[in-house]
Amino acid sequence: MDNQPTGNRNPDNQPIGNRNPDNQPIGNRKPDNRPIGVFDSGLGGLTAVKELEKILPRESIVYFGDTGRVPYGTRSRETIRRYAAQDMAFLMNHDVKAVLAACGTVSSTAGDIGRSLPVPYFDVIGPSAKAAAGLTRNKKVGVIGTSATIHSDAYRQALLGIDYKLEVYSQACPLFVPLVENAFISPQEEVTRLVAQRYLGPVREAGVDTLILGCTHYPIIAPIIASVMGHSVSLVDAGREAALALAGRLAEDGLLCGEESPRSAAFFVTDEPESFTGVAELFLGHSVQGRTGRVSMEGA
Repeated sequence: MDNQPTGNRNPDNQPIGNRNPDNQPIGNRKPDNRPIGVFDSGLGGLTAVKELEKILPRESIVYFGDTGRVPYGTRSRETIRRYAAQDMAFLMNHDVKAVLAACGTVSSTAGDIGRSLPVPYFDVIGPSAKAAAGLTRNKKVGVIGTSATIHSDAYRQALLGIDYKLEVYSQACPLFVPLVENAFISPQEEVTRLVAQRYLGPVREAGVDTLILGCTHYPIIAPIIASVMGHSVSLVDAGREAALALAGRLAEDGLLCGEESPRSAAFFVTDEPESFTGVAELFLGHSVQGRTGRVSMEGA
């Protein structure tokens, strides 16, 4: 089996949030040309942006990467929730029509904050858990994520809520995020490969046939993860699954932009933009030069 990160195998994935917040008949709605807001602690959320650009090429996007305070996964629950609330407030100030928390740590720790927003909110846990449950053949699913995500037990609970017969094997991989943020992402990168072998050994030995990349940074090093896990293991890209779920819901609720709407993309970070733009352009396949700005946040 191909062990590249999967697409959405479950088109009816249910994102978290209000499906039709103002209870209007969908057929009577006008196109909604407001941008989609996406945020993460750093570069990882670009995995979701890349997917959104493919499936919704006319939609405008505002991306916020909290590169000055990355990583979130090693911080306290209270700090993660405070940062998440600030990130969401930043996006809301840009008049977004939906918010995607393209961050496994925030998804597992601050979902209630997102669900209180006045626009639809989506995170990565539900869609990726549903995709993994549908993919596994031997009922053994692995989950890798930040320390905060794994300790929250959110993925295991989501998976068992779908199928109580699943065996879930979780592994925290705290060094993956700093490796990605510092551009140690080449498939030939020996340091990243050695770290991956150390982290992934127990999950591989457990015999999983499906592995959730529970942090949106991880798909950026998916070739390394795939080579360590072996070709028989399917990888589930949490950012991609969340993006597909969001796109489906926007279409269902009549919230897509008009055909003549000019597309725009803006990227904001809390540290120097130069390091972000280099990796972003390599990953997205197009320039973000001149569209990336720096903003100030507490502690960044």
